[in-house]
Amino acid sequence: MTTTVKLPESLEAALRQRCEQEGRSISEIMRDALSAYLARQPELDSPWALGQAVFGRHAGPAGLASNRKQELAEIWDERQAGRGA
Repeated sequence: MTTTVKLPESLEAALRQRCEQEGRSISEIMRDALSAYLARQPELDSPWALGQAVFGRHAGPAGLASNRKQELAEIWDERQAGRGA
């Protein structure tokens, strides 16, 4: 299979220089680079990491259930103070 790859001039020059130094063809180096790239295992995020931004936005205080009466009293006091202002 023949494939054309468009490279910036600086990258092409560096590639040609490396090929000359190593005595290898551009095709050989490209095959090696693609093989190495495809052999890497992608680092997949966990379901939690993928949704963390959404979960975090809707997360509440950690101890809300344990001190619910105090939390409700503070909310009530804030609302009452806002009405009097």
